[in-house]
Amino acid sequence: MENIQHYSKGLHILLTLKVSDLEKLSDYDCFIQFSRKILEENETEIVGETFHIFENNSYTAAICLKESHICIHTWPEFGQLTLDVLLCNFINDNREKVEKIAEEYIRFFDAEILQEDRVYR
Repeated sequence: MENIQHYSKGLHILLTLKVSDLEKLSDYDCFIQFSRKILEENETEIVGETFHIFENNSYTAAICLKESHICIHTWPEFGQLTLDVLLCNFINDNREKVEKIAEEYIRFFDAEILQEDRVYR
């Protein structure tokens, strides 16, 4: 029973990013192709995807993973986005993988971090 009390359920990184290339904040197809690539490279399993593209081509999307999720909301009019990356630790400790995926998104958007929160579940 004691092991259950010390079990880490996963790392949730929440980012608010400033992006100079506003086209990336309006190009959902580019985002989802990149996401599929890095998630496959990081051995995560996509179990569902949903998105909405707004009138100004900003988008909101959720990628449901066997391990948890990736969520994004873009605001090209402000040059910003919010991004959530969460992988659960059921069989493996996925903290390093969460950090790597978050870093890959930061590089993809060539972004400046305005806010970063880490929640250890």
